[in-house]
Amino acid sequence: MKQYLELLQDVLDNGARKSDRTNTGTYSVFGRQLRFDLRKGFPLLTTKKMHFKSIVHELLWFLRGDTNIKYLNDNNVNIWNEWADENNDLGPVYGKQWRRWTKYENIKGHVFSKEIDQIAEVIEQIKTNPDSRRLIVSAWNVGELDQMRLEPCHNFFQFYVVDGTLSLMLNQRSVDAVLGCPFNISSYSLLLMMVAHVCGLKAGELIHTMGDTHIYMNHLDVACRQLKRQPFELPDMELNPEIKNIDDFRYEDIVLKNYKCHGRLKAEVAV
Repeated sequence: MKQYLELLQDVLDNGARKSDRTNTGTYSVFGRQLRFDLRKGFPLLTTKKMHFKSIVHELLWFLRGDTNIKYLNDNNVNIWNEWADENNDLGPVYGKQWRRWTKYENIKGHVFSKEIDQIAEVIEQIKTNPDSRRLIVSAWNVGELDQMRLEPCHNFFQFYVVDGTLSLMLNQRSVDAVLGCPFNISSYSLLLMMVAHVCGLKAGELIHTMGDTHIYMNHLDVACRQLKRQPFELPDMELNPEIKNIDDFRYEDIVLKNYKCHGRLKAEVAV
């Protein structure tokens, strides 16, 4: 994860002081990109201990099309608690857009709606038309942003197939470099592996393209402490070979191996 540490140093060295929605303040840079070859190991941060259980359950929650945090809380994952409403709901965030994007049609003066399963459609396209340049999933539904408790930070991703290998490029408009970025890298790497698995392909590169990439003022100490730590070798990831459908994955089908890391570093979430 040398690339990630270089990103932290970049923000510290070149970041501009900016205000933000949370009134915490940030050092910010714009337009960065990281690349990870999954054939060389699973990109889970080793300079601090990552809560891998939260990464897996959140991704499974997205893939369920769920927007209520009950599933997460039932599995002792609390990363979305600060944004949920009194009914534990987040509005039409990631899972809803991935699996149940609403399309409206006006037919002879009558408005009808239908739901589009973007994940199912992109998997079908990868299998049947792998050279397509439209292997895209979007969470940025402009018509529903005002109903979301938090607008999507990782808003758009695209798949690419060549020589039996699947790669994924993630576009992220807003990147919390200390807390969010390592989480997003691992989550989308896992998604890439899962989609490649059910499509009979090898997992290739994760390309993480970032817009406003920032370190919150109250995270500066954590960033500096990480930069003093030497990263370990990347761990390995194994998926249950019996799984054939993306919807059949469960937590126990995803096994992290050989994860050696430094201790935890606590940082407060800016809400």
